Formats: sequence, structure tokens, C-alpha cells
Amino acid sequence: MTPLEFYQALEQAGFELNQVQKQQFDIYFKTLVEWNKKMNLTAITEENDVYLKHFYDSIAPILQSYIPNQDIHILDIGAGAGFPSIPMKIIYPQLEVTIIDSLNKRILFLEHLAEELHLDKVHFYHGRAEDFGQDKSFRSQFDIVTARAVARMQILSELTIPFLKIGGKLIALKAQAVDQELSDAEKALKLLFSQVIENHHYTLPNDDSRYITIVEKKKETPRKYPRKAGLPAKSPLT
Repeated sequence: MTPLEFYQALEQAGFELNQVQKQQFDIYFKTLVEWNKKMNLTAITEENDVYLKHFYDSIAPILQSYIPNQDIHILDIGAGAGFPSIPMKIIYPQLEVTIIDSLNKRILFLEHLAEELHLDKVHFYHGRAEDFGQDKSFRSQFDIVTARAVARMQILSELTIPFLKIGGKLIALKAQAVDQELSDAEKALKLLFSQVIENHHYTLPNDDSRYITIVEKKKETPRKYPRKAGLPAKSPLT
């Protein structure tokens, strides 16, 4: 997908980007490639692939109408090089975005990127989701939590649900069918007072399959979750 094809696809979907937004995506691509020479941010560096597999893929929750054009606060867990939240921020500038990542050099990249793109209302924190999930200034503070290819739902739910307000939603972007994941996660979701409300399949312009799973937080998360760093992955809730 060339940049022009990317813009045309968005226009057909009802999103006509202005020159500032187009320039932001161009700067994003060039900054990503430049920093990737010094650190491992992504294995995908060809321009057409970045626009399809990173940029277009990241904005799927907007294209599929799961994220409104409103002043809402989104937390992105394990965003790596900023996916999916930074491309969504470019499309909807009024979104407030917070990113937590366990690797400090990725946070340094994101801070530099935000300056290059002149983004406001973006916040970056280095650390583990399990630790921030027990912090009162983060816990139950977000309207939406996004996660793209971070972990299986049985683990992901414990890492993300505590951050949501009651009625808030986890939007999980997956490259593979999640039926078995959701079956394995039934107990975890119940313990966390959350529920799958939608599991949506769609395709990228190149016909690659993708899935968006929406989980809604129904009640306040029990204080013991998330457990200490490393435990959710080593011993998933069953």
C-alpha cells in the first residue's frame, strides 16, 4: 500500500486527511526507519508495508467505528513503536493517549516521535503494566485500553482491565482467530468482572485476516489484580 493508496483508502472510508496529517505519517515512517537502524523497533521497514501493516492496521478500530471522534483517554499497553495509538492520534487529534512500555529505549523513541509530530495530549511511561495497574493515578482512569499483538486474552485481560473505568472497553487487535483464546479466558474475564461484547473479523486491503475483540468492564476490578510483575504471564488466571 503506497502512501497515496493509504490516503485514498481512508478517503473512501470517510476520512480525508489534511496536509498536516499526511506530513505526520511521512515523518512517522522516516523516523521509524531511521531509529530502527539503532534499535529493534520493527521488522517491517519497507514503506508500502509500513503504511499497510502498521499504519492502516493500527487505525482499524477507527475505521470499524469502535473509537469515536471525541475527547476520550486511551491507554496503549506495550505499544512498541507506537502502534496502534499514535496512528489513531494522528487521525483523531483530540484523543488523549497514554502509552506504557517496559523498554525504556522505546519510550525515548516515542518521546522523540511526539516532538517531531508536534503531538499534544500524549504521555509516555516506562515500566510494567502490572505495577502501573496498582497505581491509583492509573487504575480505573481510562475510557479505552488498546493492545496490538501483546498477549493471549487470558493474560492480556489481567494486564489491561484494571486500568479501565467501569463501562470502559479493551480493544484487542489480533492477527489470528481468537475463539480458543476467548474460551481459555472465560474464567479470567469473570474474575475481572468483564465480558466480551464483540469479536469482529475484517480484512486488510491485501485480504489478510484481522480480528478486533471488544471486552467491556462491568464492575470494579478486585484489588488483588493485576498480580505482581511476571505472574500473569507465568501463571494465567484459570
